Amino acid sequence: MIKNNFKKLSIIALSLAVLTFVGCSSSKDSNESIGEQMDYKITGIDPGSGQMALTEQALKDYNTNYTLQASSGAAMTQALADAYANEEPIIVTGWSPHWMFSKYDLKYLEDPKGIFGEDEHTSTVVHKGLKEKLPTAYKVLDEFYWTPEDSQSVMLEINAGGDVKEVARQWITDNADTVSKWTDGVTKVDGDEIRLAYVAWDSEIASTNVIGLVLEDMGYNVTLVQVDAGPMWTALASGDVDAIVAAWLPETHSKYFEDSKDSVEDLGPNLDGARVGLVVPTYMDIDSIEDLAK
Repeated sequence: MIKNNFKKLSIIALSLAVLTFVGCSSSKDSNESIGEQMDYKITGIDPGSGQMALTEQALKDYNTNYTLQASSGAAMTQALADAYANEEPIIVTGWSPHWMFSKYDLKYLEDPKGIFGEDEHTSTVVHKGLKEKLPTAYKVLDEFYWTPEDSQSVMLEINAGGDVKEVARQWITDNADTVSKWTDGVTKVDGDEIRLAYVAWDSEIASTNVIGLVLEDMGYNVTLVQVDAGPMWTALASGDVDAIVAAWLPETHSKYFEDSKDSVEDLGPNLDGARVGLVVPTYMDIDSIEDLAK
């Protein structure tokens, strides 16, 4: 049985998502700028995440007077939903793949300074020695690969109220051909222990629960450990957890990876096409992060 160890309830590309409406009614003066209407505040996620550091750097380098407020992934998406329902402007930190890009009509702002970098990927990274310790798990984790569309389909079902494990199990059932590529040629085990860590982002909740169930089907006793980004990498480097499928590289988790590279092994991307940046609704008359400058 998979055991979920929730140390903290909080929720590839990172982004700031900006939400406002053309022609919307607002309790604030319509002559006010977008920044003034929002008091120049951005709703962030957990303070230890790499995207928060990138956002702070972007706000500084683009000479804005916005301030970043830490919260959690769940709080961020709730703030986004509330603002959307009331047709009020909001700026939040976000990332893709993420269900909000299917639910809302958004676009990325140009990032001329390249603060958020190019497109990213999520990598599977394991504690060194896993290949010898748990060869079957190592093989499955090494073969694990899916698309942003796969990830987002799981996220959407969970966001719609589906049970995480049930949604993950249904995806595995519906995508048996894909899963068989991950498990082809490996030998099942009998109750060997494995611990997977992940951050509470919707995309990583989806990927970790899916691969966790696949490993369970291979005979492993799987424990899922939910933590912030910093503790996740610390636990992986120390061997307190065996693997993660939630490494955002080459930019977002670059410092964490660099600090722990002597103790971990990068098995390569498990999802390509993640992206970081600022995001706005397509109907907004704004195209670049530079438009947020003072």
